[in-house]
Amino acid sequence: MDLNLKGKVALVTGGARDVGREISLALAAEGATVALNYRNSAEEAQAVVDEIRALGGEAKAYKADVADFAAVKAMVEAIVSDFGGLNIVVNNAGLAIRQRFTDSTEKEWKAQIDTCLYGAIHLAHAAIPHLEKAGDGRLIAIVGDSSRVGESGLAIVAAARAGTIALMKSLARELGRSGVTANTVSLGLVETAHDRSWVEANRDKLTKFYPLRRLGQPEDIAPTVALLASPKGSWITGQVISISGGFCMV
Repeated sequence: MDLNLKGKVALVTGGARDVGREISLALAAEGATVALNYRNSAEEAQAVVDEIRALGGEAKAYKADVADFAAVKAMVEAIVSDFGGLNIVVNNAGLAIRQRFTDSTEKEWKAQIDTCLYGAIHLAHAAIPHLEKAGDGRLIAIVGDSSRVGESGLAIVAAARAGTIALMKSLARELGRSGVTANTVSLGLVETAHDRSWVEANRDKLTKFYPLRRLGQPEDIAPTVALLASPKGSWITGQVISISGGFCMV
């Protein structure tokens, strides 16, 4: 599929592993230059950069904690300086602590909200001037379907991601006149993004919630993100697109 991303610069947060890695590779395969953000996974991030370069693409890794607004602003400015602009932003970084709500602590609430909601706000605020300058910018947020339907054990991250959905819908209305689209991709359980032992211990029970009777894989997600990032997605904005094997049909 030729999505005509040659000459575009794409930032993918949390781009070193799992869904983020697959999105980075997919955008690079369509011709985009990829700025791959990581917080702690330096070796994994560089491995993805090396893989993209080995395939003839262009990529560079950038360390920043999306919960830190100053760090996000510095990262975005470095990307623009290195590559001459910014066209696509995929907000994939996240933090989920699965536990009963009354067992959670204020520190754990803050960590999840700072990464999942404030991270989205920080990234959007830093990137939007460059996306508007590009004239056809793409802002894409990756969330979990718990933010739409709720999920036991994920109350805080679900609340934070629900805020991200509202943010993206509002930005879609605000930025449309400048040609910038803003969409959310909402995921069912992608098994590589979760604790492997927990998934294996609960696989039979978990798959019963999915009409397709399997959990997601990163390669199930990346094609839709690439489409939204491309000129072919230019009339899609303010939407929440569920990729969930039928878990959520709202």
